[in-house]
Amino acid sequence: MTHPEIMRALSGLLLGMFTAILSSTIVTNALPQIIGDLGGGQSAYTWVVTATLLAMTASMPLWGKLADLFSKKLLIQTALVIYVGGSVVAGLSQSPAMLIAVRVVQGLGVGGLVGLSQVILAAMISPRERGRYSGYLGATFAVATVSGPLIGGIITDTPWLGWRWCFYIGVPFAIAALLVLQRTLRLPVVRREVRIDWAGAALVSAAVSLLLIWVTLAGDRYDWASWQTAAMVGGSLLLGALFLVVETRASDPIIPLRLFRDKTIALTSVASLFVGIAMFSGTVFFSQFFQLARNQSATMSGVMTIPMIAGLFVSSTVSGQFITRTGRWKCWLVSGGVLVTAGMGLLSTMRYDTPYWQVASFMALMGLGIGMMMQNLVLATQNQVEPKDLGAASSVVAFFRSFGGAIGVSALGALLASRVAGYAEDSLARLGGPQAEAASGATGSGAIPDLDRLPGPLRTAVESAYGHGVADIFLFAAPCALIALLLTLFIKETALKTTTGGGSA
Repeated sequence: MTHPEIMRALSGLLLGMFTAILSSTIVTNALPQIIGDLGGGQSAYTWVVTATLLAMTASMPLWGKLADLFSKKLLIQTALVIYVGGSVVAGLSQSPAMLIAVRVVQGLGVGGLVGLSQVILAAMISPRERGRYSGYLGATFAVATVSGPLIGGIITDTPWLGWRWCFYIGVPFAIAALLVLQRTLRLPVVRREVRIDWAGAALVSAAVSLLLIWVTLAGDRYDWASWQTAAMVGGSLLLGALFLVVETRASDPIIPLRLFRDKTIALTSVASLFVGIAMFSGTVFFSQFFQLARNQSATMSGVMTIPMIAGLFVSSTVSGQFITRTGRWKCWLVSGGVLVTAGMGLLSTMRYDTPYWQVASFMALMGLGIGMMMQNLVLATQNQVEPKDLGAASSVVAFFRSFGGAIGVSALGALLASRVAGYAEDSLARLGGPQAEAASGATGSGAIPDLDRLPGPLRTAVESAYGHGVADIFLFAAPCALIALLLTLFIKETALKTTTGGGSA
């Protein structure tokens, strides 16, 4: 494809990517109010995010396999239709359980949009040139990430709109992407024999789901060391083992295990898992920090995360341009790992009264690092595989990144609830009085507190608890970023190919 043809087709892909990321980020700053209105607590808060990540994670390998067998154009349009249906119903939710269930449907669509965008880009453009265009995807990711919380905050704070419009607003973008892709995306048609590994898809989804349910409920509904833990972890491991057995025998496995014989693919996949933990922990828990630790509105909460998104925008765009010019990509991965680790380590020191310029600097470092790593891990993987495995390989990296995000949000969300309850109890006990006991009961129950209803000293105690609790999230997530950095050191840099993967239309 010529450059003008690529840009026209890319416009539809970017719209689809924008829609996918917008659906994930637009609810971030609205979640405290959404969960409060629907009568949920910290567990529901976490699962509204995790449900989408889980469905996205579990469906990505299936979308990638389907992309190797069917029309990529038809598949991404199908993903857009699924997303639109889920968004409309999500806006009608009447309870946390209903919202979580519909977010699963949204996640299925988002999984297709995110995974297939990478696959289609690889089918159109050679790896050597792909860095330039991957930068556009990274920039779109950044714009959607920064505009999502801002749009969501404004919608939530506008009385005549309300948080339900956070779900409706993405529908026009999805429809526009659908129409643009229909007119601009042209890829050669390759007919292949269809073999879908449904058993593998079901087993990997069940294994991931069971593990996430355990992480969310452990320490709250039952002890970490309990028979429930043994049953859930053991069941997840058993399902995982069955998945590996099925994949070794499947004629066309959903995740070809032979891909992991390649050292680069194995390392980028595991590194993506830890990058996912870092990336999603930042985007999900910053809203609670700014709204519950600093008493900011939903709109201002979005504004205050701009430094992180600006860093992501700049680094993803600049690194893509330099990779296209020089063909060198490993230095960007390593540098990104250093910056993410440093940023998260510094964020673990923040408190509710930390000067904003310090928090902004730490967020910018984290954003710069994520922008350098996220797209380039996919690029390194795509450069290693044959055209017939392009869809599966691209989805494997996206799968591990989303899996890391889902595990991270679930585990760190449970940790946050425990830490906040502990810090609040200590602070409120020192104040004493019946009001302190009531406030302690509210934070200990896992409910999202209404700070405006608390008198000054009690509100300060609760804000301090949330500030310290969110900082602890980054303290536990920073080693994950360090592991991702160490893994990138062992990735061997190879010359980027100058031919495309091609594939079905």
